[in-house]
Amino acid sequence: MDIQNFINGKYQDPIGDAWLENINPATGEVYGRIPDSDERDVELAVQAAQAAFPIWSSMSIQERSAILMKVSEGIEKRLPELAAAESKDNGKPLKLATRVDIPRARDNFAFFATAILHDSAETHDMGESGFNYTTRKPIGVAACISPWNLPLYLFTWKIAPALASGNTVVAKPSEVTPVTAALLGEICNEAGMPAGVLNIIHGLGGRVGTPLTEHPNVPVISFTGGTQTGAAIARIAAPKFKKLSLELGGKNPNIIFADCDFDDMLKTTVQSSFANQGQICLCGSRIFIERPIYEKFKQAFIEKVSKLKVGPPSEDSSQIGALVSEPHLNKVMSYIKLAEEEGGTILTGGERVKLDGEHANGYYLRPTVIEGLEYTCRTNQEEIFGPVVTLTPFDSEEEVLTMANSTTYGLAATIWTSNLKRAHRVASRVESGIIWVNCWLVRDLRTPFGGMKNSGVGREGGFEALHFFTETRNVCVKL
Repeated sequence: MDIQNFINGKYQDPIGDAWLENINPATGEVYGRIPDSDERDVELAVQAAQAAFPIWSSMSIQERSAILMKVSEGIEKRLPELAAAESKDNGKPLKLATRVDIPRARDNFAFFATAILHDSAETHDMGESGFNYTTRKPIGVAACISPWNLPLYLFTWKIAPALASGNTVVAKPSEVTPVTAALLGEICNEAGMPAGVLNIIHGLGGRVGTPLTEHPNVPVISFTGGTQTGAAIARIAAPKFKKLSLELGGKNPNIIFADCDFDDMLKTTVQSSFANQGQICLCGSRIFIERPIYEKFKQAFIEKVSKLKVGPPSEDSSQIGALVSEPHLNKVMSYIKLAEEEGGTILTGGERVKLDGEHANGYYLRPTVIEGLEYTCRTNQEEIFGPVVTLTPFDSEEEVLTMANSTTYGLAATIWTSNLKRAHRVASRVESGIIWVNCWLVRDLRTPFGGMKNSGVGREGGFEALHFFTETRNVCVKL
């Protein structure tokens, strides 16, 4: 399978004719090539997006909405194909891609296609002096850079609001998981999207992402990925005064009080720890348990986790698939070794899983639970982004809040309690942009999404996203 860049409505090889291998993480085998693009490909894409901007931005919101709804319908029609491609490219279980990733990509387009029909602006009456009214206009060419963990899901989470707002887009998917992004170009063409409105460039961050974010004709950047990369983009964007949204890493606390609904909490905590092999920025990797139920929780949790089936993503019985790449697997395993060096005890997991047959060289890791670590140690402070969690008991709200807030991250948190006053009290003091009480990953697309501290800048979702991709103008009229 050779993937091509999508520029000005057409697929084409990289100008330099350089290519990267695309590896199936379930088998460790190469199954295709992707463009190793450079600044020349980026320049072509930006030129195409600039040329298309006057056409797209001048369309009525009804016309843009209709095209974006056709994109949503196109994703729905090709859901099985897209899910299979996502599973093969990423290593996640096929059933997860079928039930979550691709439906969410479909819904992202549908949500923003309809949201623009209901957006409104403000007016401010100054009485006999006159009045003010506010307008929001698209900015121009938007750079949308997305990660490998939820490839089409997060790709569309950026592209859909950028396009709905009237911008044109040059998008860079992760070079590790390029396939569904490539297929999206076909769907956009079938939906009648004008050429150049969406352009997709494949390649490495240094050769594509850097020239894209540096480009003088790209005034707005939306990035999801690692905190270090986000910092590098911010250093590029800040002196150029580009509009910037960064959704970065997390080291999320899961706070469990003794008065919780134990069965509901246990089931959800297994999911929030190991969904997508723990490769979701919202996974709870630090689990804090009130001491009266610590031993009960530990035994029940280990029993459930140890029974999770690690297997080929294509098999319906598999609950844990392959990690996305061999370098990432090695990184995660290095943290397990570090945890032992820091005095932690592995309660279950911790080792690579060797499957039979064609999957013998796949990147599989048994879900890992560790206890006995100080909350200040590196294992509990640094983002691992894999199927690894730590258990820590606590005795009071003050103690658990100190531990939960001790990291440089502030993306998400989960609180389990039956005490409504406590739920509100703790939620108000946890340093996280997203807080779930007695649930996890319950998403309403109208709500703001994003973190604080080193977890990012800005918010995605709902009208926050639509307004990010616009410039606000105030017009004052004197009567």
